[in-house]
Amino acid sequence: MYDYLVVGAGLFGSVFAREMTKAGKKCLVIDKREHIGGNIYTEDIEGIRVHKYGAHIFHTDNKEIWDYINQFAEFNRYTNCVVARYKDELYNLPFNMNTFNKLWGVITPKEAQEKIKEQIKEAGITSPSNLEEQALLLVGRDIYEKLIKGYTQKQWGKSAKELPAFIIKRLPVRFTYDNNYFNDKYQGIPEGGYTAIIEKMLDGCEVRLSENYFSDREKYDNIAKKILFTGMIDEYFDFCYGSLEYRTLRFENEIYDMENFQGNAVVNYTEYDIPYTRIIEHKHFEFGKQKKTIVTKEYPDVWKPGMEPYYPVNDDKNNLLYNKYLKLAEKKENVIFGGRLGMYRYMDMHNIIEEALRCFGKEIKAL
Repeated sequence: MYDYLVVGAGLFGSVFAREMTKAGKKCLVIDKREHIGGNIYTEDIEGIRVHKYGAHIFHTDNKEIWDYINQFAEFNRYTNCVVARYKDELYNLPFNMNTFNKLWGVITPKEAQEKIKEQIKEAGITSPSNLEEQALLLVGRDIYEKLIKGYTQKQWGKSAKELPAFIIKRLPVRFTYDNNYFNDKYQGIPEGGYTAIIEKMLDGCEVRLSENYFSDREKYDNIAKKILFTGMIDEYFDFCYGSLEYRTLRFENEIYDMENFQGNAVVNYTEYDIPYTRIIEHKHFEFGKQKKTIVTKEYPDVWKPGMEPYYPVNDDKNNLLYNKYLKLAEKKENVIFGGRLGMYRYMDMHNIIEEALRCFGKEIKAL
């Protein structure tokens, strides 16, 4: 008999299991995949640590979270500076003075602000009701048409007019020549990879891989006093209200017999006609000097059963449906729902750690 069954060996489940184990509780962690780490799993190919499920750059302004993750790894000085490619033009992201200079030839922040104000005025939008209108209100038509419209349509499989405005608010706009994608004080890539971090977190826990909770639900429901479930909340309740909507990703890896393929870790492709949204060159995350390089093309797609769900689609329809499942979850006294899928919410890694620690604290307090 275990105190806690943790369904999912990703970041949320691993943080929770570590803290419970430290507190003297007996935890069993299971995962349907054949590896730990969930979507932050990194594997070694040709001496290069490859982010198997897409790029993950750790960043946070929260010193407590930064100190917490640094227990498990040293972090390098990697700074996320994304390059966007539109046809044969290259632009810096997030939108900054380098972007504005390339677009319009402006040099000073005042010139850039005047150009954007001019385009915002032409758009005539005051209260944005969708992503397209929000983008036009933020940066005007030129940036929207070249750097947002096609990329967004590929990423979400919907027109920008069909998507909520809040999605685009995650993209900062700066009137400085600063290509750092994040404003956060702390940022980097763990030396040794994310898998090594999860291994340390799960040290002292019993871990069983290639075990699907739903394959023998009755057994797992009776194996522990309480369950932390980090899978899809709608699947837990047998889709009784219908399926929540997710976006998934498909990856194509290519190994090149060259030292440098694109000169940057992440290059976004913003044209709609190019089916992938970005190319990741993994060695640049750790300033690699290997003679070969590995790149990954990332293709967004509609989620279907059997695929990995990556991004909850938090529009009004899906949020209403999630709230129905949330009411069912609140009645399950012996089950905790956590993580992106269990909470049906997009979260970066620092958010996941913060939520997992909050969840642990609430549990310990209640014991």
